[in-house]
Amino acid sequence: MRSTLPPSPTIAPTVWSVSIPCEDARLPGKLTIPPHASALVLFAHGSGSSRHSPRNQFVADVLHQAGMGTLLFDLLTEHEGEDRRNVFDVRRLADRLLSAIGWSSARHATGHLPIGLFGASTGGGAAIIAATQQPLVRAIVSRGGRPDLAGPWLAHLTAPTLLLVGSEDTEVLALNRQALASMRGHHHLSVVHGATHLFQEPGALEEVAGLARAWFAAHLTHGGTP
Repeated sequence: MRSTLPPSPTIAPTVWSVSIPCEDARLPGKLTIPPHASALVLFAHGSGSSRHSPRNQFVADVLHQAGMGTLLFDLLTEHEGEDRRNVFDVRRLADRLLSAIGWSSARHATGHLPIGLFGASTGGGAAIIAATQQPLVRAIVSRGGRPDLAGPWLAHLTAPTLLLVGSEDTEVLALNRQALASMRGHHHLSVVHGATHLFQEPGALEEVAGLARAWFAAHLTHGGTP
């Protein structure tokens, strides 16, 4: 059954165009904070995607409607993204994500908010690695992600983690099931029936967004376990 999404809030969120300093680059991003935000979710894009990903923007909008802030930013510069090897360098992507977490925790508008990570594709592996290094991360959602790329870090993961994979994305689904065997802590695999890797089928992305919203609400805004 597809999830029913909440109505849009009556007060628009505040949006900033930001530049996140990393050790060897500055990364452009968009920080969106609804009124009385209860949490902040950082998006880790993968496979050459960027902050302009329509799928991640859709999920972010659903989180805004639930009172959660988001940070969508590029993990690679335009030049770095031209080299496919960088897209699969999850250690580098995780380091960039850690820089963004540090930047967010130091800002007045976001420093008090509990932090979650939403990873897609290779960004899913990067989110897991980052969470093992940064105790501020309290929950992870991976959409069509590659948690297997986190390798030895899977055994050190403690943040509650939800893996979302389409039933027709058979190779990635097998890799997610393989990663589950090595994961610690509270984790769950949800298979979206009939969906392929990009969740382009009718209702599939809505289901992803609804499941992500519920997971973050449970672990970030309520502090409980669903």
